[in-house]
Amino acid sequence: MLRSKPVQDHTSSVEAVAQVTLTPIGVVRSPYTERFGTPRQPGVTDQVLEDAALDAQIVLRPDLAAAVADLAGFDRIWVIAWLHLNAGDRPSPLTVTPPRGPRVRRGVLSTRAPHRPNPLALSALRLVRVDGHILHVRGIDLLDGTPILDVKPYVPYTDAFPDSAVGWLTGLVPTEPDLYRPTTTPRPPPRP
Repeated sequence: MLRSKPVQDHTSSVEAVAQVTLTPIGVVRSPYTERFGTPRQPGVTDQVLEDAALDAQIVLRPDLAAAVADLAGFDRIWVIAWLHLNAGDRPSPLTVTPPRGPRVRRGVLSTRAPHRPNPLALSALRLVRVDGHILHVRGIDLLDGTPILDVKPYVPYTDAFPDSAVGWLTGLVPTEPDLYRPTTTPRPPPRP
């Protein structure tokens, strides 16, 4: 390894962090107001409102307008969001049944299920334009009012690995729609 700087130790004197506090930097203004009919992924638009990738806005705090300088030149952005409707006092399931593939329960961390140990979402969205502190995006998969934690530019040469193995998703047709089966028995009401 060629270095121009001596090796430094920034970690051995730091205690492990027991709790993390985050402050949202903005909020989503989305055409989606209910979970059913909202895309499960930005590129999966079958069985959703208008069966198309819809436009939305990410309204950042006005004091962050300077933080998006130069973002307008990117085609896509990564958006990290807090799934606030999934952040209840109920623990996340350890296994879930994904909407695609065989009806088999999978470890939640091997899926993109919204009910997770930390209800975080990661979305790769098309950036349509930037107006001050408002990002206009297409292909939103988030509900209206979802808090935004961070935005980063999508950089194809570091973010795209098209030849990567996909585990249990091997053999599934990427364009195949999600399976939807209506619930035959009523669900219990949410816990207060």
